Amino acid sequence: MNSEGYPSDNVPLQGRFERFHGQPGGSAGDQCITVNIPLEPPRDHIIWSLCCFFYSNPCCLGLAALIFSIKARDRKVVGDMEGARHYGSTARCLNILATVLVSIMILISLIIVITVLQV
Repeated sequence: MNSEGYPSDNVPLQGRFERFHGQPGGSAGDQCITVNIPLEPPRDHIIWSLCCFFYSNPCCLGLAALIFSIKARDRKVVGDMEGARHYGSTARCLNILATVLVSIMILISLIIVITVLQV
């Protein structure tokens, strides 16, 4: 791995080699820094759940999505981000299912009305 012409030992960058005070024998390269990057807060999909509840509530899926959205918001306020993520994911799935069912029902209704009007 060592090519000819290159030294095999560690060479400090730009000729600097500084030691921190209070660290006997340690070098600056031995430091380990941990950076915590805050993740975005989990989404609760409360607006989508309200729309599904008021405008399209097939099989009470809109109500169930609204309940899970409220639970996700409560978990987020308490600080349980994993629980909030779980409830938010369930609310999202229920909202998707309610939206798809209502879209299919509207499509079928339009097809039926168009066919009846043509006869």
